[in-house]
Amino acid sequence: MNPARPPATPTARHNGRVDEPIPVTRTVDHGTAKLMPDVDRRRAWLLTVDGAPQSYVDLDAPEHLEFEYARRLGHVLDCAGEPGEPLDVLHLGGGALTLPRYAAATRPGSRQDVVEADRGLLALVTEHLPVPDGAGITVHGADARTWLESADADSADVLVADVFGGSRVPAHLTTVAYAEAAERVLRPTGVYAANLADGTPFAFLRSQLATFSTVFEHLALIAEPAVLRGRRFGNTVLVASHEELDITALARRAAADAFPARVEHGAQLRRFTGGAKPVRDEDAVPSPEPPGGSFGIG
Repeated sequence: MNPARPPATPTARHNGRVDEPIPVTRTVDHGTAKLMPDVDRRRAWLLTVDGAPQSYVDLDAPEHLEFEYARRLGHVLDCAGEPGEPLDVLHLGGGALTLPRYAAATRPGSRQDVVEADRGLLALVTEHLPVPDGAGITVHGADARTWLESADADSADVLVADVFGGSRVPAHLTTVAYAEAAERVLRPTGVYAANLADGTPFAFLRSQLATFSTVFEHLALIAEPAVLRGRRFGNTVLVASHEELDITALARRAAADAFPARVEHGAQLRRFTGGAKPVRDEDAVPSPEPPGGSFGIG
């Protein structure tokens, strides 16, 4: 798209005049998707699927990350490599392409692949919220693990996993074999970051820590203290790498958010993991169903 031409966002027209943006509802491969305009930001949109918020994007300010978990994934991108330098990023899960747009804005020249299994959702987003020409973002309609297993080795600086079937992480994206596939695609200095959701007693989250610890030397977990204390179901960001993570930089960014988060790592994270076992393909199950109202909107 020519950057000088406004995106094809849905609007109402009266007597030839463009009025306020209007919501769009469409049946996609895995449910009912809605694009709803934000009344407080002129070209910002909320994407939901079956009522669960999936993405928020501001076309005029792609560096704005509205959702807490998205900001935490953004912190990981900010801390990867040299500040502001281009990265090769692989995104598993597309949504409204919020994180790819963010990386394109904050790290110009980055090359990014986005893999989204729901082709209907991908078509909706690219039709109504297209990315500018030259942004370096290429989208692919494919299953995340299938794509990962056929991708070139040592081809990504960062791998961002934000894949949900409805409100649950699919089972085949929770296993040692999946973690090994992710590690193969990352460069030796690369970083893996995943959006996960769980609540007490954290059986799923602990199993993911155990799983990724079989493949990567260094792990960290970014989450609100209330979630880690088991007071509510919520999102956490799992970070994994071979090289030591810049915990200080991550912690500083996470603590400065409107809803501050902690970065757990090292011995404290190992204690949290406890005796959890790595997940094998034959034993894999999806992440838990969120309690009613955890992520819904009014």
